[in-house]
Amino acid sequence: MSAVILLFVGLGMMALGYFVYSKFIAEKIFKLDPDFRTPAHEFEDGVDFVPTNKFVLWGHHFTSVAGAAPIVGPAIAVIWGWAPAFAWVVLGTMFFAGIHDAGAIWASVRNRAKSVGSLTGDVVGKRARSIFMIVIFLVLLMVNAVFAVVIARLMMTFPTAVVPVWGAIFVALIIGQLIYRRIMTLPVVSILGVIALYALIFMGPSMPIQMPAEVMPGVSGNAAWILLLFLYAAIASVLPVWMLLQPRDYINGLQLFIGLLILYGAIVVLNPTMIAPMFNVDVPAGTPSLVPLLFVTIACGAISGFHGLVASGTTSKQLNRETDIRFVGFFGAIGEGGLALAAILVATAGFASLADWQAMYSAFGQGGVTAFVEGGAYIIHNGLGLPQVTAATLLTVMAALFAGTTMDTGLRLQRYIFQEWGEIYNQEWMKKPLPATLLAVGSCLLLAFGAGGADGSGGMIIWPLFGTTNQLLAGLTLLVITVMLVHLRRPMWYTLAPLCFLLVMTVTALIFQLRTFYEQQNWFLLGLDLVVLVAAISVAMECAAALKRHRAQVAAED
Repeated sequence: MSAVILLFVGLGMMALGYFVYSKFIAEKIFKLDPDFRTPAHEFEDGVDFVPTNKFVLWGHHFTSVAGAAPIVGPAIAVIWGWAPAFAWVVLGTMFFAGIHDAGAIWASVRNRAKSVGSLTGDVVGKRARSIFMIVIFLVLLMVNAVFAVVIARLMMTFPTAVVPVWGAIFVALIIGQLIYRRIMTLPVVSILGVIALYALIFMGPSMPIQMPAEVMPGVSGNAAWILLLFLYAAIASVLPVWMLLQPRDYINGLQLFIGLLILYGAIVVLNPTMIAPMFNVDVPAGTPSLVPLLFVTIACGAISGFHGLVASGTTSKQLNRETDIRFVGFFGAIGEGGLALAAILVATAGFASLADWQAMYSAFGQGGVTAFVEGGAYIIHNGLGLPQVTAATLLTVMAALFAGTTMDTGLRLQRYIFQEWGEIYNQEWMKKPLPATLLAVGSCLLLAFGAGGADGSGGMIIWPLFGTTNQLLAGLTLLVITVMLVHLRRPMWYTLAPLCFLLVMTVTALIFQLRTFYEQQNWFLLGLDLVVLVAAISVAMECAAALKRHRAQVAAED
C-alpha cells in the first residue's frame, strides 16, 4: 500500500469532517452566536482574560493540546498494524475529537469561562465534580511530569535540538511584544517569527549543547534538564498570556504546521510503501489485545480528555467571538489528527525493510518518538534530500516544542485547579497565583523525583494509566456537554454516542490492565487502576442519573 494514498484519504476525510460535519454541529447543535459577549470581554484583565485573534488563539489551542502524545500513541499503536490506528485516528478526529474540543469551549464560554471540572458541579452534581477534579489532577500530574521527561531525554539524545528548543522561548517573548503593542502587523510578525525559528533549527547541528551525564554529585544531566524545564514552566504559568503563552503557541503552531507540510511533501515525493503489515497477526509476546487497548493507546489524535482542560481552562478565557469556536476547536482537532496521521505514516513507511520495522517494534510500548524521528528523518532525507541530521533535528524540535507548549499550558491549568480548590474549600491563600503555582510545581516534582529517584523520571511510573484516565476525562467532558444540550432541548446523540463508546472502552481497558498489573505484581499501579476504575463506574452511574433527571425536568416543563 502506498503511503501517499493513505495520506490523501486521511486528510480528505478530516477535511470533510471540518467543512461539513463541524458546520452542522456549530450551526444546528451548539448554535454559536456572533453577538454573544464572551468572558474574554466580560472579565478582561490583561492576564488570563484577553480577547484574542482567532488565528493566534488557534495556535495556542493547537500547540497546547498537540503535545508528544499524538506522536507517541499512534507510533506505539501501529504494532497492531497500520489499518486499526489509521481508522481510529481519522474517524476519531471527524466524529469524536472535534465535537469534544469545540463543545468544551462552548460549555465554558456559556458559563463565565468555568473549567469543565467546576462546570460538572453545576450541571451534574457535587459528587461528580469531586470525581472529576481528582481525575483532572491525575491527568495534569501525568502530563506535566512525563512531558518534562520526554523533553529532557530528547535534549540528552539529540543535543542539536537544544538551541532551537530554548531559542524559541526568546523568539516568542519578542513576538508577544510586537503583537500586543501593535508594532507590526500579524502577517509580518508571523513571517519573521517562522524565519527565526527555522534559522535556529538549521543552527542547531552546528551548535550542539550536550548536558554532562552528571552535572554534580547526585544530579544527572536528565534531572538537571527536568529542573530547568519546571523552573521555566513555573515562570511562564504566572506571566500574562499575551507575553509568552499566546505568542509561543502561535509561532510554534505555524512552525509545526510548516514542519508537517514538509513531512507530507517528503511522503508525496518519495511515495514510500507501507512496510508494516495492514493487520499485524504476529505481534510480539506480551502485546495486549487490540480491543480495547487501541482506543486508550491512541488518545490524543483521536479524542483526548486533556483537550477539554485546555479548551475550558485557557482557550475559553481568550475567545473573541463565540463563532470562533468552530475554527479554534474543530480545526484544532484536525491539526492534531493530522499530526497523528503523520506519526502513523512515518512509523510504518519510514523503514528500509520489514525486518527493520520489526526490530523497532520487538515489544509492546516500543516505537514512539524514536520511530517518529528516525522514520521521518529517513523519509525527508530520501524524499527532499535534506541532510539526515538536519531532518532528525527538525522532527526532534517538533516533538519537543509540542511537548513544551503542552507543559506550559498544563502547569497553568494545574495552578487553576489548586485555585479552584481554594474557592471550593474557602482557602484564601490557595486562590493566589504564586502559592497555587508552587503547589502545582511541587506536586509534579514530588512525583518526578519522589517516585523516580535522582533521575527525575517518576512520571513514567504512572504513565501506563494515562490513556485510560485521559479517556475517562473525555467521557466526563462529553457528559457535561450532553447534559447542557438536554437542558437546552437540543439533540444529544452527537455527544452521547461518543460518550458511551468511551466509557465502555475505558472500563474494559481498566479491567484488562488490572490483570496485567496483578501478573506483574505491580501493586502501586494495581491500586491506582482500581481508583480510576471506581471513578469510571461512578461516572457512568452519574451520567445515567443526570441525563434521566434533566430529561424528566425538560418533559415536565413541556
